Amino acid sequence: MARLELFAIPAYYATMGIEYAHHRRRAERGITTDGDYERCDTLTSLTMGGLSLVVPLVAPRIVDPITPGKGRYARYLLGGTVGAIAATSIADAYLRRTADGDPDGRDRHRVGDSDHGSPRARRRRIARRVARVGGVASISGSVVAATAWWNDRIRPQRMWRSRVVPDLGSGVVAWTVAILGWDLLYYVNHRLWHSTRFMWANHVMHHSSEHYNLSTALRQAATDPLLITVPYSGLSLLGVRPELVATSRSINLLYQYWVHTDAIRTLGVLEEFANTPSHHRVHHGSDTRYIDRNHGGMLIVFDRLFGTFTREDGTPTYGLTKNIDTFNPLRVVTHEYADILRDVAGSDNWRDRLSFTFRGPGWAYARHRAEAERMTDLDVGRPDPVDGSDDVGFAVVETVAG
Repeated sequence: MARLELFAIPAYYATMGIEYAHHRRRAERGITTDGDYERCDTLTSLTMGGLSLVVPLVAPRIVDPITPGKGRYARYLLGGTVGAIAATSIADAYLRRTADGDPDGRDRHRVGDSDHGSPRARRRRIARRVARVGGVASISGSVVAATAWWNDRIRPQRMWRSRVVPDLGSGVVAWTVAILGWDLLYYVNHRLWHSTRFMWANHVMHHSSEHYNLSTALRQAATDPLLITVPYSGLSLLGVRPELVATSRSINLLYQYWVHTDAIRTLGVLEEFANTPSHHRVHHGSDTRYIDRNHGGMLIVFDRLFGTFTREDGTPTYGLTKNIDTFNPLRVVTHEYADILRDVAGSDNWRDRLSFTFRGPGWAYARHRAEAERMTDLDVGRPDPVDGSDDVGFAVVETVAG
């Protein structure tokens, strides 16, 4: 965390106190909104803000030893991942080859079926368990290895040493490239966070609050080490000193803090080019017309240029399209990752495993609805499995899911 953000912590609490007093007076006049403070929700946001400060301090001790090309244990991570991919692929092939008479591919036999305890049925159950556990291990290992390698390759000093433009110094040109460049890259990355489920899992926690106030701004991701981004440090390739890039990050984040309020309605001409509370309230809306809109950090001009701008028209409904109904910070942080792993465990081919992980979250949710309808049709009049074996293999993700 950069120094500017550390120095801003007292200001965060002071301004939240001012906003809270404003909302209390507003409530006394009979006006309540989803911007009002709720004790458990606020505590969750503050806790997650604290986690987002601690994780970057401890993550290198965990990640560096398993980073491919660098860490002493990386070969074990890569070897285990390759082994899991091979075992999963073999299990998939066996299940496809022996799927005759099992149209839904899940070994769900009626009570009394003569082959339920047959060697073939037992082998299929084992293969399905291997595919479930192996699929989760394959995706998890691949993601950890890829993110560790990527984040090591984009370290600021490495980019600076590889710069293709001479040092821009510390004047107006350097600051302009740093601040505008950071904001453009933030827009690109923010849009990616909403369009790829693996990236969304890191960002969804910021959208999980059903309230919208300054405390929501502190509900930050605690899993950035598992994130692949278009590198902000790439600005150093253009001659921007790493310290200017880091300061631009702080300026951008500090700016975004104040737009998380409903106490400010509109700001006149600023609405045309700056990200404002009105524009960012749209971004946090779960209403259909507001989903995946207004990704800007400091400026709204990139949303206007690239077709993702929507003006506020009616009070947004805050939160997720399907809220998780918990104030447990660990659950808030991990719930989408757990859902991804559960989907991967329930898949029987690589296309689905990769799609559940890397396609848009909307694809996964639509697939869930379609699968629920299909299974409802298949299960009409069909009893549950005799030994509950269909649920074996989900234990690996149920622990994460809580």
